[in-house]
Amino acid sequence: MQMTNRVPDWVTPVAWIFIALAVATAAWIAYDVYARRHRHASIAAEIVWITSALYLGPFAIPLYTRYGRNPVPGTQPAAVAGLPGGGASAIAHLIGVPLVIASGLTIAGIDLWVMILVIGALAILLLFVYEQVATRRAGHPLSVGGAAVAAVVTVLAFDIGMGGWMLLLHFNELMPPATDAAFWFLMQLGIVLGLMTGYPVVRRLAARGQSAAPA
Repeated sequence: MQMTNRVPDWVTPVAWIFIALAVATAAWIAYDVYARRHRHASIAAEIVWITSALYLGPFAIPLYTRYGRNPVPGTQPAAVAGLPGGGASAIAHLIGVPLVIASGLTIAGIDLWVMILVIGALAILLLFVYEQVATRRAGHPLSVGGAAVAAVVTVLAFDIGMGGWMLLLHFNELMPPATDAAFWFLMQLGIVLGLMTGYPVVRRLAARGQSAAPA
């Protein structure tokens, strides 16, 4: 990827502040879950809430305190059911971006396409595992095929926002290097956009019992 840093200078300090708040929020939620013993039905659900802070930053706190601290299965809104997809994407970025850069793989001389494919594949795998665990805990386990379809459809809908955002940045020469805090901040914004484009699909899957909110 021919990354060029034409992002305004003010984005970098904002990025560092938001990333610091995101890490601090994730640490606080982890502390509340494991030290204060606000445990969930599965470790998978706990990981979802912790990783939600990695892209929502401090905005994850009101969601967690209302719907995550003492979860009641079946009472969370459909928007909360989208958080596993966001968490899967966040982890997929942390793994996939360095992996693609280190590999040097490209398609048509651009590693952005490889990055989108790798991140998407990792997100599907992670979301598939979550759906298998969460729906089993909820008492209505999905079949392997059902969980796979739900994961693929969710990630594809999610990538309309996330992948579209990456392409927009790239082709407008606004994609900073992956070593820049601004890159990760912009990816956090992309995950939020993915939550928005994925919401209709997640809502439909949740209504049909094919997607489980973290509880």
